[in-house]
Amino acid sequence: MAYLKQTLFALLILAMGSPAMSQAEPLLMEGKQALYQRVLSKPGALIFAQPQEGNGAPATPFSAYYVYKRETRDGSPWVQLGLNRHGETTGWMPEIDTIPWNQGLTVAFRDPLGADRVLLFRDKDGLKSLIENGNKARYRQLYQAAAAGKLAADAPVIAIQPRTHVDILKDFYLVPIRDHEDIYLESEQARMLQVSSVPLLPLAQSKPPKPKAAQTDKKTTKPFRSAVVFVIDSTLSMDPYIDRTREAVRKIYNTITKEQLTGDVSFGLIAFRDNPDVAPGLEYLTRTYVDLEQGQDAESFFHHVSSLKAATVSSRDFIEDSYAGVNEAIAGINWEEQDARYVVLVTDAGPREAGNSLSGTGMSSAALRRLAQNKGIALSVLHLLTPSVMADHINAEETYRDLSYYPGIGSFYFGVETGNVERFGRVLDALAQQITEQVKLAAVAAAGKTIAERRQANEANREKQEESPDQLAQFQAKVAKLGYALRMRYLQQDDKKQIPNVFNAWLVDRDFSDPQRQTLDVRVLLTRDQLSDLHSILRQVLVTAEEGLFSPRTFLNDLKSLAATIARDPEQLGTTTRASGARAGNLADMGFMREYIEDLPYTGEVMNLSLENWQDWPAREQVTFINRLEEKINYYEVLHDHTDLWVSLDGGPITGDSVFPIALEMLP
Repeated sequence: MAYLKQTLFALLILAMGSPAMSQAEPLLMEGKQALYQRVLSKPGALIFAQPQEGNGAPATPFSAYYVYKRETRDGSPWVQLGLNRHGETTGWMPEIDTIPWNQGLTVAFRDPLGADRVLLFRDKDGLKSLIENGNKARYRQLYQAAAAGKLAADAPVIAIQPRTHVDILKDFYLVPIRDHEDIYLESEQARMLQVSSVPLLPLAQSKPPKPKAAQTDKKTTKPFRSAVVFVIDSTLSMDPYIDRTREAVRKIYNTITKEQLTGDVSFGLIAFRDNPDVAPGLEYLTRTYVDLEQGQDAESFFHHVSSLKAATVSSRDFIEDSYAGVNEAIAGINWEEQDARYVVLVTDAGPREAGNSLSGTGMSSAALRRLAQNKGIALSVLHLLTPSVMADHINAEETYRDLSYYPGIGSFYFGVETGNVERFGRVLDALAQQITEQVKLAAVAAAGKTIAERRQANEANREKQEESPDQLAQFQAKVAKLGYALRMRYLQQDDKKQIPNVFNAWLVDRDFSDPQRQTLDVRVLLTRDQLSDLHSILRQVLVTAEEGLFSPRTFLNDLKSLAATIARDPEQLGTTTRASGARAGNLADMGFMREYIEDLPYTGEVMNLSLENWQDWPAREQVTFINRLEEKINYYEVLHDHTDLWVSLDGGPITGDSVFPIALEMLP
């Protein structure tokens, strides 16, 4: 028996050590115990069965691979890659066709309209010297040379952000962060970032086509199209405002007909009320009366909107589900052909925020605003401050200001005192006039007017606005500024350039000329499957916490573990939190929390939260924090279902491998 036991033990040892039982693991990052080396494939990269052997197969651009081996053949470094960390290798790729991907953070350039564009430097020392010396004259010299395309061969600056804004949500590009260093730009905390700038198309295909003859260009210029969708509160108190909105739209149709711009401006109208399950007489939560196709001409618009009336019964309280109406405008309207996109919310009630049991969206103002911005939609709110003992106009105003905030311009909120119908009409007319004027200016410019003439007209409009600096004039000025930005993008569409084809450049994330202005947005590239996993795991964390099965320490560590995993390696979402079923618990339990968090240039709210902070918070603040996480869960669900926002890197249909650059603040 003893001999049998010894034999079985020996066979077990042999089996454990045999190649059939062993599993290859990716290479670890230098100095790390749990983080693997990862790379991204550049556009045009090929993957081979063996280094320098046979014909390579095209790799999907920006695929994230784990590195299993490194070899040098004839002086050229090669890497063996696998799509997962479970020992399944895909093949070999020249290292020159890869980009190190040590954390999942990437940046998107903000719109430079009215500000300096971002300069990309050859090395860190050149950028650091300029910042530390505070030499604004030298900076201005470099900036002007870069903007004019006259940089010297030995200049520290090697490229500049494109003059025309490249919207990452429309023309996908990738700027992964490779390294960083904290620094002060005057009194502002800033970060110098080493980035790899990569356009979506291979370099040979990314150059814009040569322009055709001017005469041909004029014939093929696409008309500038604007769309306005009104989201109107149609509860009991709203009849006068519904009628006045119809009147404003009729005036616009008359104007565009006279200007021969019919078809270039389209209108839609969505009505909202409140949850009909609580007050059945309300009939509906949201209803689309006119879509943008039906709203291309006046006859069709007014035919479809003729049946719109205010409800005949009261809703449960003075709060209505305005977010459901806005969400329907974002998700239910086809915006595809529109260059300028506006949603105008008209209501006298506050919204049902995330966490409210009757909310139809479960989203906060921040999540809804982000969803609108993802689709290029500008939100405006005309808030009717009607007198009522039940109304909470102060809190509603704060929320609506946040909802209607547009980056670089401000909030498109307008409060109509006492809900005065006449004043409401003036505001609505002013808004409509600005939008119509933008279409006219774009049409004139497309017809061949000079940039100088456009600027002159713009300056004249600005002078008129400055003559009466009241709330209405300020509101009009913001709308004009937004419209100008949208027109400039449109008019420069033939001149649009991709992000410069520069690798390993250094930049700073704040504006030299205005250090308070951030020049970049931080994003995390996730696949639809990873977003689905994130949604599921975060939901499990919150459910378990609400059931009281987690101590505060474990709850926070699971959240931090989740946040750190997203930033470092989203592929490992299922293994680094207790809620995901990981055998060893979360990263803190496994002893790898610090390893995942250190060296990250940007961290979110959760990773900066300590147990002491949490325990010092009153219960109300803890509940608010959990509600914010709940709002993000709802946002993930909505984003997942908006297939038009996702990008398939291989050009195929939208699948679980399609990607979206999610803003860091929308992650845990």
